Amino acid sequence: MMDGLHESSHGSCTMSSVHHSHPSPFRPAFSDLIRVGGRRWFLQTGLAGLGGLSLPSLLKAESDLKTGAALAGGPSTAKKSVILFWLSGGPSHIDMWDPKPDAPHEIRGPFGTINTKLPGVQLCEHLPKQASILDKLSIIRSVDCRSSNHTPITLQAGNPLARRSDNGKDGDGYPSMGSVVAKFKGSNDPNLPAFVGLAESWVADVWESGQMGSEFSPVKGSELAGRFKLPDGIQLDRLQDRDGLRRQFDKFRRDLDRGETLARTDRYTQQAFEYVTSGRAEKAFQVDAESPQLRDAYGRDSIGEKALLARRLVEAGVSYVVVSGAWGYFDHHGDEVKWGGIEKGLKPLLPSVDRVIHTLVTDLESRGLLDSTLVLMLGEFGRGPVMTKTAGRDHWTNCMSMLVAGGGLKHGQVIGATDARGYGIQERPVTPQDLAATVFKFMGIDLNAHWTNPQGRPVPIVTEGGKPVYELFA
Repeated sequence: MMDGLHESSHGSCTMSSVHHSHPSPFRPAFSDLIRVGGRRWFLQTGLAGLGGLSLPSLLKAESDLKTGAALAGGPSTAKKSVILFWLSGGPSHIDMWDPKPDAPHEIRGPFGTINTKLPGVQLCEHLPKQASILDKLSIIRSVDCRSSNHTPITLQAGNPLARRSDNGKDGDGYPSMGSVVAKFKGSNDPNLPAFVGLAESWVADVWESGQMGSEFSPVKGSELAGRFKLPDGIQLDRLQDRDGLRRQFDKFRRDLDRGETLARTDRYTQQAFEYVTSGRAEKAFQVDAESPQLRDAYGRDSIGEKALLARRLVEAGVSYVVVSGAWGYFDHHGDEVKWGGIEKGLKPLLPSVDRVIHTLVTDLESRGLLDSTLVLMLGEFGRGPVMTKTAGRDHWTNCMSMLVAGGGLKHGQVIGATDARGYGIQERPVTPQDLAATVFKFMGIDLNAHWTNPQGRPVPIVTEGGKPVYELFA
C-alpha cells in the first residue's frame, strides 16, 4: 500500500518507500477486494475490528445514534447515500470540465471540445458520455481550493481548517464528511457499516475521522470484502439457538490461541454475530452476481469495478462510499513523471471516468436509486493554466472543477465560472465548507450540529460559514 504522497523539490509526487504492487498503473488487482479470510481473520475483522472499529462498538454507536441525533436536532430517516469519486492527484479543470477553446494553445491544451446536452456548454472532447447526459449532471467550475494540498483531507472533510501538516496533527482533528455522516446518520442497514472506502492507498486517498472517534472511521473495503464468510464450525442453521450459538463460539475461541479473545459478550456482541451472519454484507460484495454486460458498461478497470461495488454497497445500505481508482493517477505534471502529462497521462484515463459516471447515473436511475444517492467527483485541486515544458500542468489551488449528480437535486447546469485562462474564480466561489453543508443538507443532518473533541469542546460540523450550494436545491 502507498503510505502517502511525498512531493519532490520540483513539486511533483513521488512514491513512498512502501510500494503496493499493481498489474498496471491504473488497474490494481481487483481480486484483492474479494479474498476470503480464515478463522483468525474472522476474529480480527468479524468481531475484533473492521478498520480499527469493533463490531460491538459499531453497533453500540448505531444504537446511540438516537441520543446523538436528539442533541443535533434529529437526523432524517430517509435512506440516502453518497458516492464520492476521488480523482487522486488533482484533475485538470481546463482539460476536463472547464475548457478554454479560445485561449492560446499553451493554455487550452491539446484537447478539443464538444457540445453537450446543454446549449452553449462545452466539455472536453474525451467526455462524450458525460456530455450526452449533462442535463442530469451539474458542473461546478468555481471550487475554491486554496486551503487544499496534495492530500484528501481538506476536500473530503469539506473544511478549510482541515489540512495536512508537518507536526503529526494532520487535519487538526477535524473528521471527514463520511465520518460526520456515520456519526449523525449512521448506516441505512444495521448489517452494514455506514462509511466504506474503496482505495489501495489509504493515507493518500481516504480521510478518516480525526478526533471524532475511531468508531466513525471508514471501513477499508479492500479488507472487508470476503470476511463475512463464516469459518468452519459455525453453522447458520443453529444461529436461532442463542445458547447453542454461544457454545459454538466458545468452542471456536478455545480452538484458537489462548491469547485470542472474543469481543465482550454483551448484547452488542450478540448483534455483532448477526452482523456477520446475516449474509447481507457478504452479498453486497458479490460483484460477480452482476451481468457481464453491466460489468463491461462500468469498465473492467479499477475505477469501473469499484464504482459498481459502490453502487452495490449503497443499494445494500451503506451511507457513504469513497472510491479512488489509483493513488495519484491524476497528477499530470509532465511526461517525465510516473503519471505522464496531459496527452500521454490524462487522455487514457478520461474514457474510464466518462464511462463510469454515465453508467452509474443510468444504472442508479433504472433502479430507482438516483434521487436517494448523491454522486460527487472531484480531486484535491486543479492544474495550472499554462502547460509545462514537458506537456503537463502543475498543481493549481486557485480553483478547480467538480461534478455532481443524483440526490434528487436540480441538475442540468453549470455553477460558477473561472476567467478566460482558467487562472482564478470569476463568479460564484464554492468553498470546501459549502461542499460539506451541501452534503449534510442532502443527508438530512442538522447543519448546526456539533461533535465533542477529546478536550470536551463542541466542534461544529460545518465551519467558516459554509452554506449549501443553493443552485442545487432551487
